[in-house]
Amino acid sequence: MFDWLQHIADWLIYSVFEIGADTQLGTALNFFVYDTIKILILLFFIVFLMGIVNAYFPIEKLKNYLNKKKLYGLEYFFSSVFGAITPFCSCSSVPLFIGFVQGGIPLGVTFSFLITSPLVNEVAVAMFLGMFGVKVTLIYAVSGILLGTLGGWLLSKFNLEPLLSDWVKEILENKMQQAEYKEEKRTFKQRLPEITRGAWDIVKGVIIYVIIGIAIGATMHGYVPENFFNQYLGGGEWWTVPLAVIVAVPMYANAAGIVPVIQVFVAKGVPLGTAIAFMMATVGLSIPEATLLKKVMSLKLMAIFFGIVTLAIIISGFIFNLIL
Repeated sequence: MFDWLQHIADWLIYSVFEIGADTQLGTALNFFVYDTIKILILLFFIVFLMGIVNAYFPIEKLKNYLNKKKLYGLEYFFSSVFGAITPFCSCSSVPLFIGFVQGGIPLGVTFSFLITSPLVNEVAVAMFLGMFGVKVTLIYAVSGILLGTLGGWLLSKFNLEPLLSDWVKEILENKMQQAEYKEEKRTFKQRLPEITRGAWDIVKGVIIYVIIGIAIGATMHGYVPENFFNQYLGGGEWWTVPLAVIVAVPMYANAAGIVPVIQVFVAKGVPLGTAIAFMMATVGLSIPEATLLKKVMSLKLMAIFFGIVTLAIIISGFIFNLIL
């Protein structure tokens, strides 16, 4: 989908600036250019689509449906499955998270989506099938969905809505005020300028966080040697799983991008469960995601969210090592 953008990044870094593709600086800058442009495009596109959905979709009916007790928690599962089938990384999932909150979807349900979306996608599943087989692929996919389901359900028990950032609260307040004076029927052409302005306002509000986060991830991507992870994660001791999760947090990659790295880890002796825990932490607990979430969550809410997801990934890593 973004092959053309990779060609642009290659041309700019390797040809225009003449920085070698085999250098750490070249790798880091290429990563930064490619992911910055890609994520900004995705940010605007996703927020724009959510603006259309919010304008036309009967969100109140969906909210009331999701709040019905007869679902017995299945709303978290459905949101987690939706996260699994959407091909977004952690940073590009955040605009959808904002759209869910804007639409009045319960916060725990939106967390189920936010947890699962970067962990599981169809590209990573296809790559897992080719590299590790059906059993490992099923364990990976099902565990990612269960992490989102259970994580969202658990987070819903803490009444976390007051811990959303003032920026999000202002968006919600303005949305409610606008709804009071909203015309009952307007054409798409009449709504389009308002939807476009709303999407651009959200992108402008988070762009600095995107750039800072990707810059951090690019630095780690280009300068942290692969042997570092093999040296400290390959022993199989109990502490290697928590260490893998902690070490993965500064990294930045989507699930499809990290799968080949995981294959190298396993080939060099890192236990598969430890490697999968590392992958999940890389795509679901990254510093770039945290810098972007800082715009929509208070520090306390971020600490609760990342704490629960971290604990769930560590437990999953131990279980994977036992059964694989």
